[in-house]
Amino acid sequence: MKRNLTVLLATGALVGALSAGLTFAGAQTTNPVTPPAAAGQTVPAAALRQTAIYKAITALGAAKRELSTSTYDFGGHKKDALDACNKAIAQLELALEAVKTEKK
Repeated sequence: MKRNLTVLLATGALVGALSAGLTFAGAQTTNPVTPPAAAGQTVPAAALRQTAIYKAITALGAAKRELSTSTYDFGGHKKDALDACNKAIAQLELALEAVKTEKK
């Protein structure tokens, strides 16, 4: 009886959480990571398809901020991890810049 109640409550909580997540996902009408074009400037269609790259840059920036503000040394890997974040962000930005300058 106690096990059945636990399973029922856990299932209800899971369904509720999934329903809330779908509701919030449906409410979002724009892609938050696609950068807007500057006034009078058009962004190539190929660049707009690179949303995973924009998301990666955002995630790497968050990781970099978390690493740099932490007092923990992460087992001696903090400096190397920060360097890797900086290099990855730079490479992704270069890739996006290349897409913008490519001729169609």
